[in-house]
Amino acid sequence: MARPAAPALLRRTAYRWVYLLLGGAIALALGTVLAWPLSVLAGAGLPGWLTGPLLLVVCVLPIGLVGALAAVRAVEGSAVAALVTEQLRSRPGPSTSWSQRWRTGLLLVLHVGAGAVAGVLLVIGLPTAVVLLTGLGDSDPTSVVGLALPTTAASRLGLALALVLLTVVGGTLLGRGMAAAAPRLLAGSTAERLAAAEASVSVLAGRDRLARELHDSVGHSLSLTGIQAGAARRLLTRDPVAAETAIRAAEDAARRAMVDLDHVLGLLREDGPAPTDAAPSPDLRDLGSLLDSSRAAGARVVAVVAGDLAALPAVVSREAFRIVQEGLTNVLRHAPDAACRLEVDATGTDLDLRLVNASAGATRGSSGGGRGLGGVRERVRDLRGSVSSGPDDAGCWQLAVRLPVHARGSRS
Repeated sequence: MARPAAPALLRRTAYRWVYLLLGGAIALALGTVLAWPLSVLAGAGLPGWLTGPLLLVVCVLPIGLVGALAAVRAVEGSAVAALVTEQLRSRPGPSTSWSQRWRTGLLLVLHVGAGAVAGVLLVIGLPTAVVLLTGLGDSDPTSVVGLALPTTAASRLGLALALVLLTVVGGTLLGRGMAAAAPRLLAGSTAERLAAAEASVSVLAGRDRLARELHDSVGHSLSLTGIQAGAARRLLTRDPVAAETAIRAAEDAARRAMVDLDHVLGLLREDGPAPTDAAPSPDLRDLGSLLDSSRAAGARVVAVVAGDLAALPAVVSREAFRIVQEGLTNVLRHAPDAACRLEVDATGTDLDLRLVNASAGATRGSSGGGRGLGGVRERVRDLRGSVSSGPDDAGCWQLAVRLPVHARGSRS
């Protein structure tokens, strides 16, 4: 692991000193407020074994109670992320559980305690070192705050350097200690971290699902629009009627793209009420319209369907429709003039889909697969099915998919 560059290290050390001095300022304010209660408690004549713990409780308890306030976690998190460490990938929000409250309270106690020590080192240690260095020729052994000090210049120089070293090293170690403790205390319990990880995985899975929907639905309609617009441009002068037909087909494809886009945008509004006018997701019951639009775009596809498609579970039927849609889109993109055959078999315990070109080598250039085939594999994997793509024994490119019919749920 590469060590940080010297300027970055110095900058981080300076930021940590700022964080520590913020804690020292809180400690100074707290000491001013608690000066009278602490003096009364110290002079109450209680046994020493009892006075010490009581003084500690009086100092620590208010800090812990302030740290237990919900908003303090967000404030401490922002300060730690900005000044102490980069280990916090996201700044924590306010406390939402008692576990987070007491952990934030403990962090604030450590922050104030470390800040008090750093403040003492900085306010007392450095000025004392300066006095020692500027008074090297002074023979008065009690020239600094009434304490007996070395009388020789060499001894005073050594003590001054020791105080400077103690301040620098002490502050650095306190800063590193806070950098190690703060992320752990702000991270929450194991259960909370697991819940956050699950939420992150859920968000990523949702993004993947939206990407597949956009590619397979809107991408298909836009491909049809482009193909029909190109056909209309070529036919415009020599066959106006056919050109008008292609333009109408492009219009229909654009409308379907808008419907599909509205459906995908509806998936983004999971926190709000579901739109009542949104079109339902297409499934294999809409296979006829999909074939018609593909044929209108120039695909020469022959479909063989066996079994009752309406009886399939909803999730299987929807995913199968998107798989067929992606296969036909690839045919239009890579082999628009090649005839192909679509086989849909829903008679058994599995749903079998097979799309194959009628001539060998028709789509050899596309066998590597891209985002589309990657999305097909993800859909099949989610339903615990199997997929294969590439040339068959006769050299014809094919897409073969098998989906367990009862993998999930039933049609509602």
